[in-house]
Amino acid sequence: MGPHATTETSKAPGTSPGAATPRLTDVIAAAEALWPPELAQDWDVVGLAAGNREQPVRRILLALDPCDATIDEAIRLRADLLFTHHPLLLRGVTSVAADTLKGGQLTTLIRHGIAQYNAHTNADAAIGGVNDVLIEALGVRDARPLEDPGAPAPGTGIGRIGDLPATTTLRAFAEAAADALPATVQGLRVAGDPELPVRRVAVCSGAGDSLFGLVRGTDADVYLTSDLRHHPAAEALDTAARRPHGGRPALIDTAHWASESIWLPRAAQQLHRQLQAQGFEVETVVSDASSDPWAFRVHQNT
Repeated sequence: MGPHATTETSKAPGTSPGAATPRLTDVIAAAEALWPPELAQDWDVVGLAAGNREQPVRRILLALDPCDATIDEAIRLRADLLFTHHPLLLRGVTSVAADTLKGGQLTTLIRHGIAQYNAHTNADAAIGGVNDVLIEALGVRDARPLEDPGAPAPGTGIGRIGDLPATTTLRAFAEAAADALPATVQGLRVAGDPELPVRRVAVCSGAGDSLFGLVRGTDADVYLTSDLRHHPAAEALDTAARRPHGGRPALIDTAHWASESIWLPRAAQQLHRQLQAQGFEVETVVSDASSDPWAFRVHQNT
């Protein structure tokens, strides 16, 4: 198993093997208690993409993406459920023919009796979810949502913001963040004065340039997110330079996979415990596969 892979098995006390195997509907209920679907963004797709709600689930593979590599891994592990963060069917498709990408993936899952379920922006917003795991890994405790308009529960919402135990520099913070996150070909890209004092940290797991305006409304010294594009990032830096105490927030761009995959061990543990508390026997396994798409980087002479 890779460095972030974990396996947990739960068995209800006093039961014989297999006596407390949950159905898929039981696993879904446990997942929705942890990551309520009503926390998802309006545009998002969360929940069950494939599977019979009455089928037994003895082994769950948790992965970031429902891609070919994790589907193959689920088959090798004889998993009954592939639980992912990202949806299998986020955008509409007009065919699920086996010779199309999504159709082929669904066909493979169904042929092997593997259900597929995801918790996406609901897991981002939930207490103890993706953003909490991310900002805790960066050394921030007692973070709060960047915004929680109409949130069903206090403490839930978009992104996170909070303070480091002590002020550091942008360079030192970025180096610590690089050590805290899984290594990728991209590494971390940083925009800002390396000596900028950093205490207040804002984060958004996954793609977060849509939150620039929201982050500017805070007093964050640095904003860490993923998938930053040229124009939004350049405009964010110019806007920051024009503000009082110019240069804030600095920007740190991580690989999308790196900012979110660190949640998977926590999710496996939470799901395992939720089912165990209900008397169910189940195994949760975190995927070995990296779905970061980049294979190598070519350095240019400067």
